[in-house]
Amino acid sequence: MNYKIQGSTLSCCVLLAASSSVSLASQTDSGYQQPPQEVIDIVDAAPAPNASVAPGGEYMLIQHLPALPSLTDLATPEYRLAGRRINPANNSISQARYAERLEILTIDSGERVEITGLPDDARVLDSSWSPNAEHLALLNMADEQVELYHVDASSGEASRWSDVQVNAVWGANVHWNRSSDAVYTMAVTPERGDEPAASPVPSGPVITESRGRTAPARTYQDLLANSHDEALFDHYFSSRIARISLDDDVKYLGDEAIYNDLALSPDSNYLLVTELQRPYSYSVPHFRFARRSDVWNLDGERIYQVVDQALADNLPISFDAVVPERRSISWRNDAPATLVWAQALDSGNPNEETDYRDAVYQLSAPFEDDPEQLIQLRNRFAGIHAGDDENAIISERWWASREERVWHLSPNHPENPKMLWERSWQDRYSDPGEPVMRRNEFGRSVLRIEDGHLLMIGDGASDQGDRPFIDRFSLQDSSSERLWRSEAPYYEMPRALLDAASMTFLTQREAVDQPADFYKRSLTNDSLVALTETEHPMPHTLGISRELIHYEREDGLAMSATLFLPDGYDAERDGPLPTIIWAYPREYRSNADAAQVSGSPYEFNRISYWRPQFLATQGYAVMDNATMPIVGEGDALPNDTFIDQLIMNSEAAIQAGVERGVTDPERVALGGHSYGAFMTANVLAHSDLFQAGIARSGAYNRTLTPFGFQREERTVWDDPALYQTMSPFFSAHQIKTPLLLIHGQNDNNSGTFPMQSERLFQAVKGLGGTTRLVMLPLESHGYRARESVLHMLWETIEWLDEFVKQAED
Repeated sequence: MNYKIQGSTLSCCVLLAASSSVSLASQTDSGYQQPPQEVIDIVDAAPAPNASVAPGGEYMLIQHLPALPSLTDLATPEYRLAGRRINPANNSISQARYAERLEILTIDSGERVEITGLPDDARVLDSSWSPNAEHLALLNMADEQVELYHVDASSGEASRWSDVQVNAVWGANVHWNRSSDAVYTMAVTPERGDEPAASPVPSGPVITESRGRTAPARTYQDLLANSHDEALFDHYFSSRIARISLDDDVKYLGDEAIYNDLALSPDSNYLLVTELQRPYSYSVPHFRFARRSDVWNLDGERIYQVVDQALADNLPISFDAVVPERRSISWRNDAPATLVWAQALDSGNPNEETDYRDAVYQLSAPFEDDPEQLIQLRNRFAGIHAGDDENAIISERWWASREERVWHLSPNHPENPKMLWERSWQDRYSDPGEPVMRRNEFGRSVLRIEDGHLLMIGDGASDQGDRPFIDRFSLQDSSSERLWRSEAPYYEMPRALLDAASMTFLTQREAVDQPADFYKRSLTNDSLVALTETEHPMPHTLGISRELIHYEREDGLAMSATLFLPDGYDAERDGPLPTIIWAYPREYRSNADAAQVSGSPYEFNRISYWRPQFLATQGYAVMDNATMPIVGEGDALPNDTFIDQLIMNSEAAIQAGVERGVTDPERVALGGHSYGAFMTANVLAHSDLFQAGIARSGAYNRTLTPFGFQREERTVWDDPALYQTMSPFFSAHQIKTPLLLIHGQNDNNSGTFPMQSERLFQAVKGLGGTTRLVMLPLESHGYRARESVLHMLWETIEWLDEFVKQAED
């Protein structure tokens, strides 16, 4: 079977091996271990709350998140079907993240009201404001179902809204109508029976075949495997579309089917509904399944078929490949009921020679005319921002070249589109930002346009770090006027425009020793008013320093890292420290883009337990987010020199720490997660730069991902030497540096099967290397349970203390 109900066994599975001279060979760990208390306190620190502003800007919902869940929370039932992991007990996403406490803040007065009436153990999956901002719809995840709650925004009182059981296997999907008196959602069919039982006797062999039709697929997890999986998929993913009014009147629309998306038209007269169809596939996930998208009237009758898409199991491997049918279907937010979609002009195949790749079309109710073409694009359609009948912004992108082009056009007269900019989307320094939106008469977000200008909010990336900005952008000549920019010693990001007349924005502002809080900032009178006041979640880390450092690798490429140093450390007095470098390789098509700095030196210094920053409490220098660029310019592709560039990057990072007097070059470790783990194993296999390595949830044998990996589009048959060279598994005999491997037993990430770590461990062990494998029960690609995280940190500290901190002894 390709599904699994997780058991209740909570013991920690640890496999280890080492050369005979290493003391770990005789170690017999049992159960979960914990790191020192100062690290535990970092793990248990309260997460930063989330917030959402109501339409009109009068209220803001503040959502308080819990600390890490326990293993008991993770040990709930889980089915893995068609690339999705669900909890069959309550028809929700498996291991869903949620809020446990909510408040409504009145922005003008600063008054905060706790939302009452929810269960004591509330687990709120999602919240949705009504267009008139008088109501909130909440989804609460109970043990046996996902419940819909209504909240009165003025009082904060919540109450159960209907007994409809929401089907949340696709996540939250609740849509208010224009008049704010009803919502539409996907519901479990009231008369649904018990799940189909698996027969202990097979009905026959599982057969798949191919008759010469090219159908490459990347290495996916959690696929359907047999007829019982298909039956379970039908059972749990089937829904009815339900309309639920404020007076608790429930109306079911259409028949039961596997609906995976629905969207209400701006005028609330139509529904856009997408339904998955058979035949299913055992080789690709649900997002490649056959599907049809239809427009329904409010009686649930299909009045227009937008697309009937075939099973998409034969797309080229290229990231620029798409289905040949209509795709990216949505409503135009500025019109009552106008559909917009893209369709490939090259059959979806990027290898086909053509001047234009995509066309974008629109069609208005009653959907009886021929679709109207808005624009032809040289690249792939990447999105639309609607404004009004005379203004829309359409963007296009091409992965292979990293090209982005953005157009301004009139939906009523689309004959002469104007290009606003053309750039590399990896060039963060030239990013003009995202347009500020407003609410229109339908309650939808549309472009805010004043005198032919947009307001743009951007990250403000620069060689000194990110400095968010607000610009006034001309649609006529693409010129920009800077209205405001975040200034040192703060990092301040605009989140929403609250009042256009006074140019008042909601911003989130923080400093190195000050957690992020929400503010009202008026550009007109240059005022700043605090709305929230957050205590430092981990005051015991205040003495840890953070610095954005810059350096170059031997070919002159500029690089950077964030350097963390222990509380009270002085380089002249205390001398060089054992050091951990943590990185994640990224591919670029130009040196200029690769050299750019990300992040800000003024962001709140919240010490992370997921990244290695916590090691500063243990006497280590930490070089976090060390840039690891892999560049291929011109005809060269990035991975052609992957190993060589990894080594250059590593040498440059070590030298940067040595030159600052903080790093002892004889006591340095390298680590990373996922592709960073792959990087770590490769560097250890091809150099002796480091004294230890930590590789979490990686993939190490690329022949097991033969149709591409990460951003590599060549297959193993295109270039078998590349796949072998880039696979540290084939160089396991060269891994003599101690390597700690950690992996979640239930990893759900494409390509990073737990087997990858198990096989590399067996290879290094069998070849006499020093290695340790830690398999974390119940954990996926990222580790969530408090017990798992604390044990991971204990393993990390123990490994580094033995092989790095004490290396000179």
